[in-house]
Amino acid sequence: MKKILSILVLTILLSACVGNDKFILKESIGKLNKVMVVAKISDWTGDVGKEVRNSFGELMVGLPQPEPILDISQVAPGGFSTMMKASRNILIISESDNEGFSIKNNVYAQPQTIVYVQAKDDQSIIKLLQKHKNEIKSVFLEADIKFTQSIFEKDKQDNTHYKTLQKLGISLTIPTKFNTVDDTGEFLWLRNHLTSGIAKTGSNNILVYSIPLGDETKVADNIVAVRDSIGEKYIPGTDAETQHMITEEAYTPFTFDATIDGKKAYETRGKWEVKNDFMAGPFLNYTIIDKKNNRLIIFEGFTYAPSVNKRAFIFELEAIAKSMKIQ
Repeated sequence: MKKILSILVLTILLSACVGNDKFILKESIGKLNKVMVVAKISDWTGDVGKEVRNSFGELMVGLPQPEPILDISQVAPGGFSTMMKASRNILIISESDNEGFSIKNNVYAQPQTIVYVQAKDDQSIIKLLQKHKNEIKSVFLEADIKFTQSIFEKDKQDNTHYKTLQKLGISLTIPTKFNTVDDTGEFLWLRNHLTSGIAKTGSNNILVYSIPLGDETKVADNIVAVRDSIGEKYIPGTDAETQHMITEEAYTPFTFDATIDGKKAYETRGKWEVKNDFMAGPFLNYTIIDKKNNRLIIFEGFTYAPSVNKRAFIFELEAIAKSMKIQ
């Protein structure tokens, strides 16, 4: 009997320790779109480091200035301190006879994503990195999207305030810093005036509207024409008679397959400009096929922030777009 009681007490204590360990995980740190790479200096300065920098150094399309999709920094295993272990996004590269690729969450802090890549030599590590590079980038980007959405969730607007969202039957997690420019019931335009640094004359903008579905096979081909018609109708320049937003004629947008709220969508990244004016910047467009309601729902974000990098602003708009729920 005493033995049984001892086992029960030990089980309870172990369960409590596990629970407490999870409970006391510290809050993770680090900038959005940044990954800390834990690797030996010899690896980092050699072919392994070159492969990591090539994979992560891919530029984000649609931006006026060259900006990588993800920033990276490196630390040697011996310098991977307690503070550094609290980083939100970590890639750990090591040599081992047991080759492996794995992803773990909330190991040292939360929220946290750690990707482990290990193999017996440099060439084997490089092959693993090449095989999983798209997955690695997606894992870190998706984690940062969720983290950004969790921040916005704490300070979000009440969607019932917007006639257009109510009429379209959709919801979005929109931070309170966005103010209404236009809300007709058919078209919503929200704007966040940037208030810090050199970008304080600029703004981040959200557009939401819907059009009939039509021929589904031509949706991707018509995205630019649709956004240009909306720009002419709703987004004037300083001179409303001669100026309005258009897709920049000198830059061809990039369109990719996407999924929003479980529905097929197209993601388009490119540059906008104001016809007969010098205003310009990047845009991010999601055109969602809503077959149930025989329509296309369009979310577009665009940024005006002269002379500064714009990746962070576009990423914020991406997080808002991907919070969409459709009735």
